[in-house]
Amino acid sequence: MRLSRRLRHQRVDESLSPTEMSVLGTLARCGSATPGELARKEHVQPPSMTRIVAMLEAKGLVRREPHPEDRRQVVVSRTEQAEAMLSESRRKRDAWLAALTEGLDENEWELLRAAAPVLEKLAQL
Repeated sequence: MRLSRRLRHQRVDESLSPTEMSVLGTLARCGSATPGELARKEHVQPPSMTRIVAMLEAKGLVRREPHPEDRRQVVVSRTEQAEAMLSESRRKRDAWLAALTEGLDENEWELLRAAAPVLEKLAQL
């Protein structure tokens, strides 16, 4: 948890909340989605996601477009500005983590490699 918290602080835009960053990350991983789908993926209530999407849209990081099949809904997608910010944040986190792991010996690296699939499985649940 401490490592995760420290890693979350390695971001480019400090004005974004961790929840906003998480929504952008979900859009990057899963592609465009309705606010309801995003709410389910992020484990928040739909009205909360509506507010988050509105804040991200005001910052120019997402755009809302009419749903192609259901005109009562919208589809949220990330903008080029969000893609650039996510890429730079990822680069910054990777550099921070790489510097942090420089002191690991081969045995510690082997333990990390063995734990990676289990951690990935847990992250998918």
